Amino acid sequence: MEKAGFGTLLISVAFLAMLACSIALVAGFFGTLHPAFDSFSHFRVHLAVLMALCALPLLATTFRLQAAVALLFAVAAFATTSGSLSFSRLWPVQAAYEAKNEDRAIYKLLQMNLRYDNPTPKKVLSLIGRTNPDVITLDEVSAMWATELGYISSAYPYRILCPYPNKIFGVALLSRRPFAAGTEARCERRGAMATATVDFGGIDVDVAAIHLSWPWPREQYWQIGELTEPLSALGETAIMAGDCNAAPWSAAVRRVAALGGLTVMPSAGPTWIHIRLPDFLRRFAGLPIDQVFSKGGVTIHSATRLEDTGSDHLPVMVEFSLRLNQQKPLDEHETATAAIVQAGKTPG
Repeated sequence: MEKAGFGTLLISVAFLAMLACSIALVAGFFGTLHPAFDSFSHFRVHLAVLMALCALPLLATTFRLQAAVALLFAVAAFATTSGSLSFSRLWPVQAAYEAKNEDRAIYKLLQMNLRYDNPTPKKVLSLIGRTNPDVITLDEVSAMWATELGYISSAYPYRILCPYPNKIFGVALLSRRPFAAGTEARCERRGAMATATVDFGGIDVDVAAIHLSWPWPREQYWQIGELTEPLSALGETAIMAGDCNAAPWSAAVRRVAALGGLTVMPSAGPTWIHIRLPDFLRRFAGLPIDQVFSKGGVTIHSATRLEDTGSDHLPVMVEFSLRLNQQKPLDEHETATAAIVQAGKTPG
């Protein structure tokens, strides 16, 4: 009798959990109506998997019809993320991007949320030295990081650091390549976005670093509204990366893309999990909240997560090229690199 009662209790708990997951999943599809609904969308993959796990044992009970419907809904909800995430080998993205063209130079952008109190800053500097990206977009640039980044100023002399009011969540943009002549790097007034026009061998590209706050009930929704001006001011050819604290399929990310006339790139995969949880869990069960956007003459070829550097976010390395029809007219001040690119060769 006690076993039967316990079994009934388990079935009831599984059914209620399945119902709760379904309500949260449905809410996430209405993120454009209210940011509270969008907060559920970031967990769409997790909720779909959890609902399916709750539904499976219910197929052998009197709730089999409800369980079957829930399974179908879970699969459908999971499928809506497939345009943002590639699931072969769980989360690689190379197949989702355009193949490299040997006639174009390949550039690298490194996106990192440094974590303001990272206990191992030398790991970050070592990764930068080994990977040698052309440009770097950084989030959570605290006062400590302003000092640490000074050690690589000779390698990355072109830079802008934008402090956040709390002195913790600032952004920064570092570049080995010069900022375009006659332009100025600029900070959004509250330090949530940094933008600079970078000269990639004669091709001017707006490069931006962005860091959004947490979703509702925090200020993410209102913050995106405040970023309307700097986002809409991005040039015709631009690439932007950052910690959006939002999944690529969310209304928040779609709104950012729309304001800047940008395309959201397929995610490199989960990049964040709570700092106390292990890295292997982050790579499979974390949240894909570090995003890359582009428009105009930028062609993105790959986005790859790199090793842990002491942050709760994984670094993301992006490889991209530029279409040569975006090239500005050459003059006597153009570099030899620009001449090589114009000749259709890949600079070193």
